[in-house]
Amino acid sequence: MNKLLLLFLFCISLQSARAQRDIWLDINGVRDLTADSIDIANQARPVPGSSRRGNNPVLFLIGNSTMRTGTLGNGSNGQWGWGFYAHEYYDEQKITVENHALGGTSPRTFYNQLWKPVLEAVQKGDYVFLELGHNDNGPIDSIRARSSYRPHGHIEVREDSTYIYNKVTKAHEMVYTFGGYMRRFINDIRAKGAIPVLFTLTPRNDYEPNDPKRIQRKLADFTPAIFALGKEMNVPVIDLNDISATKLEQYGPWKASYHFYLDKIHSSAYGARMNAQSAAEGVLASTDPQLAFLKTCLTELVHPRRCDQRRQPGKPMVFLCGDSTGKNADRDLDGMWGWGSQAYTVFDSTKCVFQNQARAGRSTRTFIEEGLWEEVYNSLQPGDVVFIQFGHNDIGGIKDGRERGVIACSKDSSRVYHMESSGIYKVVYSYGWYLKKMIRDAQEKGATPILLSLTPRNEWHEGNGHPRGFIYPVREKKGKKYIERRNETYGVWCRDVAQETVCQFVDVHNISANVLDKVGEKKAAAYFNHDHTHTSLKGARLTAQSVAMGLRAIGSPEAELLK
Repeated sequence: MNKLLLLFLFCISLQSARAQRDIWLDINGVRDLTADSIDIANQARPVPGSSRRGNNPVLFLIGNSTMRTGTLGNGSNGQWGWGFYAHEYYDEQKITVENHALGGTSPRTFYNQLWKPVLEAVQKGDYVFLELGHNDNGPIDSIRARSSYRPHGHIEVREDSTYIYNKVTKAHEMVYTFGGYMRRFINDIRAKGAIPVLFTLTPRNDYEPNDPKRIQRKLADFTPAIFALGKEMNVPVIDLNDISATKLEQYGPWKASYHFYLDKIHSSAYGARMNAQSAAEGVLASTDPQLAFLKTCLTELVHPRRCDQRRQPGKPMVFLCGDSTGKNADRDLDGMWGWGSQAYTVFDSTKCVFQNQARAGRSTRTFIEEGLWEEVYNSLQPGDVVFIQFGHNDIGGIKDGRERGVIACSKDSSRVYHMESSGIYKVVYSYGWYLKKMIRDAQEKGATPILLSLTPRNEWHEGNGHPRGFIYPVREKKGKKYIERRNETYGVWCRDVAQETVCQFVDVHNISANVLDKVGEKKAAAYFNHDHTHTSLKGARLTAQSVAMGLRAIGSPEAELLK
């Protein structure tokens, strides 16, 4: 009995030890801020100053997991830090960007364990961005030993310190206040002739209890401290917290949520890119003369890309987002045509301006990933119309081949995949999720999204007696050939999404298929070109007519824009 009790107690203590050990582990299963983790992190982080081109300055990024998630920062768990995208907003011919951030760090741990080699690479004219504070919490002698000294129980700007025994390093250590560590960073940077820039912390995905439309400023105690330091030491301050939080508030809860991944603080690729752009926008908007040169290094990405240059006063724009069935070569009479080229046959140009933004080869996923949707989103104004039609390219490889496939369902779903061609990790969402993103983005801007089911393919089968088609359903006759329909997959997924988002839905798939069923397999060949998917000029006009027919059939207010 005593042996059993001893064995039980041993197992409990072992389990407790493992739990204690796991507190140290980061998302890559590495004990952060120990010799082994720093060695692994340094294999992923750049050698300080290695990006420098001639006498050009370097922009050094110093931060925690909101800048570089985990030890490796490779997005293997779907989380990304904004430092991964920061370089896209600066002209590398003028300045290069190095992300030296490391997940799990605080001002204290970064300064004590990681700062020295970075500082050695800093030169006159360089810039150093400092965004630290998320991990400045807990007792100063806790198992992670990363909090700053808080003599009055809150973030302290004033210089103060206390002497402790560090349980992690197993050595005595002088622990300073938050302000004390930040002053040391600032003074070190200036001693090298470089320019420090302070950033308030990235926001969390939390809303005020009494105001569900306002993002909580839970880290607000850091904001006044950072601004106070900036004022006292004449350091430029970028209010990243407010710039990004304001965007999240405009987006609404559903959209705000996908800017984070797995928790309420670490960003997805969407959130990381948003924070990187917010940081660049903050630099652009700053009136501090110390940032004058840095502002000249910004790229055009800071300015939203648009596609409404043809907008005419008093007329709504009608945008088409889709694949090659919407826009193709659209040149040779005997070539392949997308129906957007024939929109003029059904839409009245005296009432609206039709803008064909479809792109061959794109799926819902790649249309968004490549920034094509962002151009439309930035162009939308209240009263505009957006047709969304995808499906043909959403089939196929997710992490191999053209890497454009999606998770095949209408429900919100996501998973991290390792891309074979690039070797990077990506979060891939479902077909329905990508459609919802575009629909809700359009609704957010006051535009009217209209979801179109995909065009039918020129593939035929013999009738089996089953009913077919959502529009004018008929029962198949055995022995007669019918064109293929995808009502159990993409057709119903589109309907589900339209219903969930309260979006108009035009079932182009079945409307066109009904016409082709009537003309028969032999004559239907004239509506296609090159293969079973791409339409000829005749087929493109049929699709345009199907869109018009569908708008009238559902009583759409946008039918007023038709001839």
